Amino acid sequence: MGFPDRIERTVRIDRPLDRVWDAITTAEGLGTWFGDSAEVDLRVGGTAQLTWDSGDAARLRIERLEPKTVFGYTWGIHGLPADDPRRTYVEFTLAPEGDGTSLTVVETGFAQLAPEEHDRAYGGNTKGWASELDELVAYLHV
Repeated sequence: MGFPDRIERTVRIDRPLDRVWDAITTAEGLGTWFGDSAEVDLRVGGTAQLTWDSGDAARLRIERLEPKTVFGYTWGIHGLPADDPRRTYVEFTLAPEGDGTSLTVVETGFAQLAPEEHDRAYGGNTKGWASELDELVAYLHV
């Protein structure tokens, strides 16, 4: 039996799809709920740079972009050195749901890791997505 490879979480957000899309794809949005600041080149092959006041940073490479429907990127794996070439793939899928939006986040690619790397990365990102999506919802309800 292999290690879990997939983290998935769906939230319903009582905000219009356009507003949720902007929150996950713009520098203003990402730099508020996901990091302390962000720069975004919103195109397939473009990058997004997230930074935190702690000095931490994350670089995302945009892999899939279907406006107002799908935003997908690869990024470094939690707990590995910054120069490690292995990445996971994160995909946000949005769908209108009544007056709000259903947002599903799926992150895959953890099965490529050794047991100790997997435990740290998979566990950290599972907790991280729960926390970050709560922050997204809070950001959109301000």
